[in-house]
Amino acid sequence: MVKLIIDTDPGIDDAMAIFYAAAAPDIELLGLTTIFGNVTTKIATRNALRLLEAVDLELPVAEGAAAPLSLPPFAPSAQVHGAEGFGDIPAATPKGQPVAEEAADFLIRMAREHKGELVLCPIGPLTNIALAIQRDPDFARNVKSIVIMGGSLREGGNITPHAEANIYHDPHAADVVFAAGARLVMVGLDVTHRILCTPDDFASIAGQSPELGGMLQEMSAFYLAFYETVGKLDGCSLHDPAAVIACTHPDLFEVETLPMRVSCSGETSGATLEAEVGTRKPTAVCIHVDAPAVKSLFLKRLALLP
Repeated sequence: MVKLIIDTDPGIDDAMAIFYAAAAPDIELLGLTTIFGNVTTKIATRNALRLLEAVDLELPVAEGAAAPLSLPPFAPSAQVHGAEGFGDIPAATPKGQPVAEEAADFLIRMAREHKGELVLCPIGPLTNIALAIQRDPDFARNVKSIVIMGGSLREGGNITPHAEANIYHDPHAADVVFAAGARLVMVGLDVTHRILCTPDDFASIAGQSPELGGMLQEMSAFYLAFYETVGKLDGCSLHDPAAVIACTHPDLFEVETLPMRVSCSGETSGATLEAEVGTRKPTAVCIHVDAPAVKSLFLKRLALLP
């Protein structure tokens, strides 16, 4: 059983990842922390609370940083996820409230309480994780691993020719994380671009899980339409769910172990690059994936939801 915290900016594929984690019998979800990216941090917090209520889980949600470590704030990705984060589904006020603790402090405390057991899965920009590292010199040692959805070794970018969006939106934070010495796994575009979910897949999810699968199918229409505008007609990539699945099924991914750094300026800002050997503890960079097996597991677990 993996003790998991997801750091999230929900976001349509974040919703898919959180619903997967809620359904997975091998995951003990301990809470969510929120970050800007697909939406503002305030909206991310509201959406995280909504998703937990949808799956009937009472778990802590800790609100995170509102802006990158060094860069000015970015506009949210409304063209990808909709103004409220869930495509055309309108905003709704959750019953619950976030905890008083801010995300970085919550992560530090949980890493201490579950020392050597906590897996952290950030599926947005890495600002909260960088702040936790900067505030607590033991944080990188206390977590069991940090499984990052972000970056790209050879695939190129998805927001610029060089950069994947999560890393691009706070490259300085990402570089802090890659330099910290924690056990890191990078689940980037090299593998997530290989795992596609089609309209028929979402229809199948909705057929087996009418309530929550139906919610995902409704969200997916907006997401798939965006992918079509950029010329991807064969479905949407399972970016965030792939990272959560890598937390419990590392055998479905092939990695190269490399020290990594992040470009923080110029036209390559946000690019994840191989660092000089010996300068940093290596990261397990996912380069190949058993895409049919990951997708099958995703669909199978979501069918367990109401």
